[in-house]
Amino acid sequence: MLLGVNPPNFIVPPVEGIAGGGTGYGWTDGGVECSNFGRGVIDPTQIPSADLLQVWCMPSTANVGEQDMPRPFDHVSLLAARNEKESVQIAMRPKLSWASSGMAGTVQIQCSDLCSAAGDRLLVGQSLTMRHVVPILGVPDALVPLSLPISQINLLPGETTSIWVSVDVPAGQPPGHYEGLILITALKADAESSAHTLAKADKYKLNRELKNCLELVEPVDGKPLEEVAERLKSATSSLKKILLLPVFHEFYEDNGSCDMMDEDALSNISIHLKINVTVWDFTLPLTPSLPAVFGVSETVIEDRFGVQHGSEGWYDALDCHFKWLLQYRISPYFCRWGDSMRILAYTCPWPADHPRSEEYYSDPRLAAYAVPYAPILSCSSEARESLRKEVEILKSKHHWPKAYFYLWDEIQCSDLCSAAGDRLLVGQSLTMRHVVPILGVPDALPLNLEQYELIRSMSCDIRSYAPDARVLTTYYCGPSDAQLGSNTFEAFVKVPKYLRPHTQIFCTSEWVFGNREDLATDIIAELQPENGEEWWTYVCMGPSDPQPNWHLGMRGTQHRAVMWRVWKEGGTGFLYWGANCYEKSLAASAEVKFRRGLPPGDGVLFYPGEVFSSSHEPIASIRLERILSGMQDIEYLKLYSSRFGRDKGLALLEKTGVYLNPERYTLEHSPIDIMRAEIYRTCGA
Repeated sequence: MLLGVNPPNFIVPPVEGIAGGGTGYGWTDGGVECSNFGRGVIDPTQIPSADLLQVWCMPSTANVGEQDMPRPFDHVSLLAARNEKESVQIAMRPKLSWASSGMAGTVQIQCSDLCSAAGDRLLVGQSLTMRHVVPILGVPDALVPLSLPISQINLLPGETTSIWVSVDVPAGQPPGHYEGLILITALKADAESSAHTLAKADKYKLNRELKNCLELVEPVDGKPLEEVAERLKSATSSLKKILLLPVFHEFYEDNGSCDMMDEDALSNISIHLKINVTVWDFTLPLTPSLPAVFGVSETVIEDRFGVQHGSEGWYDALDCHFKWLLQYRISPYFCRWGDSMRILAYTCPWPADHPRSEEYYSDPRLAAYAVPYAPILSCSSEARESLRKEVEILKSKHHWPKAYFYLWDEIQCSDLCSAAGDRLLVGQSLTMRHVVPILGVPDALPLNLEQYELIRSMSCDIRSYAPDARVLTTYYCGPSDAQLGSNTFEAFVKVPKYLRPHTQIFCTSEWVFGNREDLATDIIAELQPENGEEWWTYVCMGPSDPQPNWHLGMRGTQHRAVMWRVWKEGGTGFLYWGANCYEKSLAASAEVKFRRGLPPGDGVLFYPGEVFSSSHEPIASIRLERILSGMQDIEYLKLYSSRFGRDKGLALLEKTGVYLNPERYTLEHSPIDIMRAEIYRTCGA
């Protein structure tokens, strides 16, 4: 969707605390103040909604804040492949208040199916969804689902509210041009309560409309079929009008009828926003080309939802999270940390001989899965037997090439002690400042040869049962007590020498490279792909601004650029340490707090549904949606490179200005659309 920049007469309001200005509260486009005049007096059913509020569209990479100012109104035009999800934002800001309470007013949002000339549809509530953007720490992030086809939201005086609109195109959707309509209508202040109390005039109107319907359909005996069909058509149209009355709003289901948007049911006072989607004849692969494995803390789930490990409720909770994350082209793994930051990582909570396990491992949306290394938590004979049995079953399956073992997560230091018992306390006298602080960091990896030896030992244990098993090791530096090179980076590059053949997936922090993406070639040059060795990357606390990461408050293109970077540097996989690692809580509906010591948003990509509503389904963050977009961009670039070569794909990425290096990428959305359109034009021909 191509959107314009601020018009020449665009006026930025003063902001409190800056240059002595007052406050941005109450300002609208052109500097006209949002007035309380008419509050409780204006009848929004008698005047165009465009006179009461401003509506404009923004791309999915925009962070639409409460004080964002209006842009010119324009309709939505999206390009999407099959099995792709594309999103756009609808921003709304009241010009004045028409409600009698502290709100500016209530707005109804009504949408239709998207239909093609051939009669194919993208169904509202299924392919077309809407979510209310809710700020977290003042930054737009949580996406709370709205009921469809009709929803209501409240607008506050002087504040911008945005709606996240997504079109999820099924894999079997016929290509073509699809059109739909979104109606935005200001409601009376008492519209919501009218569902329970009808004024006499409203009752009279409802009674009259229902009688008209009866008069149309009752005298049909003996009438010609053509006349009967015409009467039924008229009665149906009248009934649809009746069902659109606010009194029936609470009875709409999520997948309500899309045909209620007939031309004769459209309101003359509503703001009409057209949404056009071109579905092109290309299908994103069901299995992502790039494995992106994301951790989900089982202990966070147990604490917040009050489920006991191994109980029926525990399995249900993990199953819900697994299925929900798959829609984001993510391959989730559950994790529990052991001593010295050894990690038990597993994708399926059931053992390999359980009937449910095949359902997990065979899911085509899963690009990689973690196999649990049971001895990580216990070195008992039972744990080793469990490992042997698990590997013996899985290695005989067709999906075994997707399997990996993730064994170690973070180095953990002890206090320094003297013979007299005195101590230099870890975290006070003893600190680590190589890349990350010592406490609370989930991705600082083995730093000395002893820990490397432990990884070797565990890998030998696994490979005694399956010589082709893959072990993943994450690290950001070389062992501190080994002479691998004359400088730190040279030691880092030589890590495979110490881990070979006990590690097959060498997963390094993007923080190491800084803005030197050319150093990635040195890493790749050290690997032996002929022996199955791969290079994956990860982000965590770092890198920080301006480089790509997923911290709260970063630019939208900065979030999306994480995957552009992976593709350009040549990584074959990606790991993220945690998607639900917020502070501990013992109540599902408790406020979500980010962990102290971590940048806001680090380790948290979705929220519990109970925090925002009665739903038990997780609530996605805007950042998670942008991760999905980045994963989809990789499929576009892969398609283009398969036709014209990787060098041409890299050239397109740079020519369009989408991504040049970790500190030079687009800050605007237009180059992304240009790149995608070019791929559509050249590959779709």
